[in-house]
Amino acid sequence: MWDPKETIESVGLGKQERKRSSRVADVIQRELSLFFLQKVRDEKLTDVFISRVDVTDDLKNARIFYTISGGGTVCKQTSVALKNATGFVRSHLAKILNLRYTPALKFIYDAKAEKVREMESLLDEIASERNRSEGDS
Repeated sequence: MWDPKETIESVGLGKQERKRSSRVADVIQRELSLFFLQKVRDEKLTDVFISRVDVTDDLKNARIFYTISGGGTVCKQTSVALKNATGFVRSHLAKILNLRYTPALKFIYDAKAEKVREMESLLDEIASERNRSEGDS
């Protein structure tokens, strides 16, 4: 039996190809994750985790979102250390990536993980209050 979806997918029209900027962002994320795990000796940067990378369509700029395991003072120290290490990180990426221009890097702290933890704690509080109120009834 003839199925139009199978015909479209076999021709290659059903799948949308990913943009080059998103493929480059994936490579940058993988490389930087390995870089911070294996090659960085600065103690301020050992707890950096790359959560996501956004690269502009012209591949000139990359926004790198990171999280760290620590609090406010650690975040400020890490932010300063990343700003100081931007040139070193960019030169490392230039060696790895086969691009005409290496994107300019901007490190941005990703507060989503903290917001998720806050939401989970609020939901846990609500659940414990419900359990207490059901136990009293």
